[in-house]
Order: sequence, then structure tokens, then C-alpha cells
Amino acid sequence: MVKILVIDDEKGIRLGTQRLLEEDGYLVETAENGEQGIRLGTSINFDIIIIDLKMPDYDGLEVLKEIKKAFPNTICFIATAYASYDTAIQSTRLGAFGYIPKPFTPEEFIYQIELGIKQRTLILDAENLKLEREANLLEIASEKSRLNTIIKSIHDGVFVINKSGELVYYNYAAIRYLNLADIKIEIGDSILYKLPLEIIAIIDKILNSDKILLKTYTSQIEILPNNELVIEAACTPVPNPDGSLAGVVIILSNITQFKKIELIKSQFVSMVAHELKTPLAAVQGFINIILDDSISINDEKRKDYLIRSNVRLESLTALVNDLLDISRMEIKTKQREIEDVDIKNIIINTLQLLEFELKKKDLFVDSSIQKKISNIKADYNEITRLFTNLLSNAIKYNKDKGSIFITVNEENNFICIKIKDTGIGLKQEERDKLFNEFYRAKNEKTRGISGTGLGLSIVKKIVESYHGKIEVESVFGYGTTFIIHLPINTN
Repeated sequence: MVKILVIDDEKGIRLGTQRLLEEDGYLVETAENGEQGIRLGTSINFDIIIIDLKMPDYDGLEVLKEIKKAFPNTICFIATAYASYDTAIQSTRLGAFGYIPKPFTPEEFIYQIELGIKQRTLILDAENLKLEREANLLEIASEKSRLNTIIKSIHDGVFVINKSGELVYYNYAAIRYLNLADIKIEIGDSILYKLPLEIIAIIDKILNSDKILLKTYTSQIEILPNNELVIEAACTPVPNPDGSLAGVVIILSNITQFKKIELIKSQFVSMVAHELKTPLAAVQGFINIILDDSISINDEKRKDYLIRSNVRLESLTALVNDLLDISRMEIKTKQREIEDVDIKNIIINTLQLLEFELKKKDLFVDSSIQKKISNIKADYNEITRLFTNLLSNAIKYNKDKGSIFITVNEENNFICIKIKDTGIGLKQEERDKLFNEFYRAKNEKTRGISGTGLGLSIVKKIVESYHGKIEVESVFGYGTTFIIHLPINTN
């Protein structure tokens, strides 16, 4: 029976995936944190391990590294709601089989698990053949079985065709990557008409060339729409011993995840350009009016334009600072001064700082803070910024004469902070994207509310950098609650 380990600090996801897998007949164990995951994953030889990327105690990549060190052949997936190019590269180098993006549907999750089990089976089969050969000191029965073992053990898809365009060899990965599972394919078939047009064009070029060039031709092809499956096909001519053309070998690599990361980076750059362009254009417009001698404006109007320009430039400075902070957090170069931080003191100071905004909307604040709250080990300015962003949002998106409820108490080894407002709330689709860079909920109730769309992204990065956790509960039209768990300093 296939043995699977699920390592995730979110109880709902952990138990939900366990139930889903057990219903499919798998033997499942779970771990609620990185330490427990490392202990189980390095003591039992699991077939499949699903590792959450962000956990309060250990980073998912650290857990992956320890498990692969103990059992290199275990198939490991990294599960995450936020994938970056750096983590994709690191996890691949450490031996991760793939990503499982959160949230996922049961069908998507089971499909990934089935792929992992097939890969695990191939690896074990290859390992068993190797052990059998070493034990018996015998060669593999024939060249065909040797080739079969090698090709089926690799993750990439392989097609080999002769110069007549007939299929000589293939593996199951090639069938999957070309989405040909529903088409009957056999050795000896004329395969060209079943392949994507981009691959056919390359093969025709190779087969019809007057001279064989030992050169690889590549093409990136979208197999399923919306970048759901993107492959890179590498076609190389295969020569006979006499130098004539024997056929073509096609290697198919799944580059879907990298394409998605490229798309995210491209969208990020486009959004940054847009956000920078708007205030710059406004400032330039005001300055052009002031400098234009043909336009007569009085001192009061000139001052108004300068004040507006200054407001725009202040927002631009805030945006640049937010972008720099996000970048520094991502590559972990932000300088910190770690000290004992009093959460209660920071919340009180932040409310005093925001007193004018609170009075302007006539908001009632109810604070319920446990009398004796332990300190946390953190950078004072970062934690101040965390609560400034959350409380500013609770004010900005609240209704006039509304309320803000703040509760702080200790739960096990964490300080739990809840900030609840009686504001406009969020729709489900808005809540799912809330922590994305530049995302701002757009509906009839948010018109006229300014912001960069980076505040909550920074909040989430700060919380996770201290191995904490942030959650959001919201009902559209009734308000939003942010729940933050920060680990207590026990030193």
C-alpha cells in the first residue's frame, strides 16, 4: 500500500487531505509542524510526502532537504499559496518533484499524487533492477529491456521516430505531456499527424535537410489553454553509423510552472509601471501648467497645484518604499534590530497615532488585551508597521460611526491578535486574492479609497518571516477580521 505523509500547520488542510487520500485507499500519516515532519519523514520510508512551504517552526525547504538526505527516492511535493522564482529553483535543486498550488481542488490534488506515485514506481523499479544486477552479476537480458528501463525511469517525455515518420519508441510521460492519453498509439504507427504543428515543422526540417546537422531544435508549445500545460520540445537528428539519417528523437519537458512564474513576474512589472506612471503624469501636468507663461494662474491656484503635486509625490515615495521592502523581504536582505517587543505597547501607540482618522469617521474602539502578555523577539519597526497597516485598513474600509474590536491573548506558544471591523467586508473571490501584490478589492463600496495595494502583502511577509500565521475572515457588507499568530519569545 502506498504510504503518504502530509506536513502542514493548517489543521483544516491537513485533515482534509488526509481524508481525501484515505478515501482513495492510501495509508496516510500527518505532521502538524516542520519538526514533527522531519522526525517522521526521516524515520519512515514514505512513498509520497506533501510539505507546506511556510510553517511556524521550519521552512518547507529545510524539511525537504532533511527528508531527501535520509530518503533520496521519496517523491516530495511543495504545497504553497505563494510561489516565487527563487523558491521554485531552490526546491527543484533540493529534489522536489513538483508544486501543488493552494487552494487546490480534490481532482487537481489527486492527479498530482498519481503522477508522483507513477514516478515513485519507476524509480523503485529501476532501483530493483540495479540491485538485481549487482546481486546476480548478470547483464540485463537484452538491449531493448535496458533501453526500456532507462527511458521509462526519466521524468521527461521521449519519442523516437524513424526517417519515415514511424514511431520507434516512446514513454508514458510523452503521452501525458502531449495530451494523447485518449488516442491509441502503437510502435510502428505513422505518428507525425498526431503531434503538435510546431513539432511537425521541426521534424520536417530535419528529415528534408540535405545534410545532417547534429543540432538540437527547440520549441515551446502550449498544450492546454491558459498555460495549464506548457512543454518544451527538443528535437535532435539520430545518425546511422555511416552518417545517414536514422530518425529523430524528441525530448519533451514540462515547463508549466516556470511559465507561470514568468507570467507572474511580467504582471508584477506591468503593475509597478502603471502605479508609478499615474502619479508622475499628474505631477508633470501640474508643473507644466505652472511653467506655461500663456496660462494665467493666481498665487492661490499655483499653491493648490504645488500641494497636489506634493501629495502625489508622497504617495509615490510610499509606493517605492513598499516595493523596496517587499524586495528586501523576498531576498532576505532587510536589516533588522531584533529585540524584546511588547505587542500591547505597540497597539496602544498605533491607536494614538491614528486618533485623528478614528475621530474623523467617529469610530468606536474596543480593546480586550490579556493583562500579562509575553514579549516576542522581533524588529520593533516591522511589528509597528504590521499593526499600522492592519489598523489603518480597519479605519479606511469601515463605515462611519462603526466599530473596531481588538483582542490579544496567548494561545499555547503564540500570541493571538484579532482585529475586527464593521466595515464593507470582502467577497469570496476578493478574499482569495487579498494578500497579492497590488491587489485591491474593487466594488461599489471601495470607490474613492486610496492605497497602493501592497500593505497587506507586506503584512503577510512580515508575519511569515517570524514563522507566524495570518488568516482573514470576512462577510461582504458586514466587516472583516484579521487573525495573527506570532510566536512567543521563550529565550
